[in-house]
Amino acid sequence: MMAGYDDRDGFIWMDGKLVEWRSANVHILTHALHYASSVFEGERCYNGKIFKSVEHSERLRKSGELLDMPLPFSVAEIEAAKEATLKANGLTDAYVRALAWRGAGEDMGVASKKNPIRLAVAVWSWGNYYGDAKMKGAKLDIAKWKRPSPETIPHAAKAAGLYMICTMSKHAAEAKGCSDAMMFDYRGYVAEATGANIFFVKDGEVHTPLPDAFLNGITRQTVIGMLRDKGITVHERHILPAELEGFQQCWLTGTAAEVTPVGQIGDYNFEVGALTQAISNDYEKLVRA
Repeated sequence: MMAGYDDRDGFIWMDGKLVEWRSANVHILTHALHYASSVFEGERCYNGKIFKSVEHSERLRKSGELLDMPLPFSVAEIEAAKEATLKANGLTDAYVRALAWRGAGEDMGVASKKNPIRLAVAVWSWGNYYGDAKMKGAKLDIAKWKRPSPETIPHAAKAAGLYMICTMSKHAAEAKGCSDAMMFDYRGYVAEATGANIFFVKDGEVHTPLPDAFLNGITRQTVIGMLRDKGITVHERHILPAELEGFQQCWLTGTAAEVTPVGQIGDYNFEVGALTQAISNDYEKLVRA
């Protein structure tokens, strides 16, 4: 069995220095554990180079600002931390997790201005997020939980607290034999999967939900650019559930998911078609270029 994530050899960067993996701990009264005052990034390193690394570091700082939690580290310092962590662990192909949070301090109520903002970077080897789904297409459940209104959350932040309903939805999906769940937004439009954006194909054109109530993923933006470079029409728009029946292909995008074909969502079936395969292959080439 694989060792737990708390019991491994290696090093994790914390607040400016590398510490042994098993010693990378926080106090039980860390504010983020109680009030979700935490933001993070998920990134992949290919052949020694983190794909879109600076964009991820910039988004991490932006997420902190949106949560009234300005990070005490610059983009350049975050970049250096990621490189140091990869080097210390001897990895050139890895998943990279940068995490910022409100630590333990003088405050232990909802307010936390007196508590330090901390930063850590961990890296590890991680294969395909959806296992063999890249070949046959992932099977998705339809979640009962919806992405909330932008009036209730800072949806542009990659904030840990926003993933609670994602975890619940993914657990429910796995209990049904699915890889993941697709979520609607608060208005009933198609939104995203629990940790990935979603695309559909109909008659050679691509349709993807407008990210006005969920995170506009970096991989999502990359794939849209790739499609348009190919001369393929991309519609970023609100998608009604009834439209799922008319789509022929579907795929997910995300740092962990990369480009993963979808074969089924609830009662709707999709082919792993030529365009899906082409975008998946082109993305693989791009990240390793």
